[in-house]
Order: sequence, then C-alpha cells, then structure tokens
Amino acid sequence: MLDDLDRRIVEILVDDARISLKELAQRVNLSSPSTSERLRRLEERGVIRAFTVDIDPTALGYTLQAIVRIRPLPGKLHQVQKLIEDIAQFSECDKVTGDDCFIARLHIRSIDELDKILDQITDKAETNSSIVKAQPVKRRLPPLA
Repeated sequence: MLDDLDRRIVEILVDDARISLKELAQRVNLSSPSTSERLRRLEERGVIRAFTVDIDPTALGYTLQAIVRIRPLPGKLHQVQKLIEDIAQFSECDKVTGDDCFIARLHIRSIDELDKILDQITDKAETNSSIVKAQPVKRRLPPLA
C-alpha cells in the first residue's frame, strides 16, 4: 500500500515522468533529498519500475491498430509465442484463459501489412483480428488507494 505522499508522487510522475526532482519536491512539499529517498524506496519496492517516454505510433507512420486473438494449433504454443515475440509490430500481448491463448495488439501501416504478419502465423495458429476504431480508455494505472 502507498501512503498519501507516495500516492501523490506516483500520480505526479504518471502525469509527467520528465519532471525535475526539484519541481516534484516542491509539488509534494518535501525537500529534494527527502523526495529522492522516497523515489528510491518506491523503486526498491517495485512500485516504480522505470521512467519512460510515451511515443505516439501514429507519428511514426503506424496509422492502424489491430487486436488479434490467437489460438495456436495443437503442439504449436511455444512456436507461436516466439513468433509473436519476434514480430516488432506486436506492441503488447497477453496470454489468456478461454478459447484463445493470446490476445495481442499490433501497430501497422496498412491492411496489407496486417495480412503479411498474420500469414506468418496461420500455419501454426488460428487468428481473428479486429481493427481498432478508437481507444476510449487508454492504458492506465489501477486505483492507487
């Protein structure tokens, strides 16, 4: 669990991970050394895993996203997982329960590119894809309370 101060630090960093230590300290009413110590403890506990940037795939030419449900053929699970890991357009993938083994997100430039990627998998798995029209809920943290 996070105390109120740690929760506030995390909320500020989620909003702007590039904030300076000095500004972060000012916003939480602590000294820079105290804020630094809290950050160190949050990292040690695994609450903060990384300070990162948020890249817009559209700015890189990836104008389409697809969600792909993937059901490996019998005996092909590990081969399919390796293919997913090796294809750079897969930006994330979850191994799930139910009929499908994987649900993955692809960033692609065209439907033709989607077809070429899925063609690499079809001899090892059944796929079902959907083009993303909008993302009403962006990736977010669970409640910090």
